[in-house]
Amino acid sequence: MIALPAGERLLAWADIEGGAAAGTRDALYLRLPTDESSPATQAEGTIRIPWEHVQAADWDPEASTLRVAEVGHWGETRPVHQLMLREPGHLLELVRERVTASILLQRHVTVWARRGVRVIARRAPSGAQQVRWTFEYDEGVDPDDPAVRLVADAALVQARDEVGLG
Repeated sequence: MIALPAGERLLAWADIEGGAAAGTRDALYLRLPTDESSPATQAEGTIRIPWEHVQAADWDPEASTLRVAEVGHWGETRPVHQLMLREPGHLLELVRERVTASILLQRHVTVWARRGVRVIARRAPSGAQQVRWTFEYDEGVDPDDPAVRLVADAALVQARDEVGLG
């Protein structure tokens, strides 16, 4: 199984092709085949992905595959993990609940036509970390465009005020 640090308790797990996946209150742990890499914290062959760093998790029941995409930075490839689960058990429910619990606010603001920027406020579900603000830009929206930056900055100010962090 997966060794967890002191203070974290296993809530759900599943065997995956060549390893295991496990969830705690604070993070998703993956023990993957040695050729997989991630910028997430790694210890003893295990990747730790805090829930607030999971951008998306999609389940394909026909292929028994959980696709976990990590939050990334604009212009960089985001780490994505394709996990073939033998028996998902409660892991899928835990992933959905924990990722959802990490999102404080998510708002799409239009720059032009239907394209725009999404302002997202996330924090560890335990509340132990500060709020982390990120932008996700729709296809074709250039974050370096001064007009886009102006809209994004105004949306961030409004969102911070709404969450009470202005």
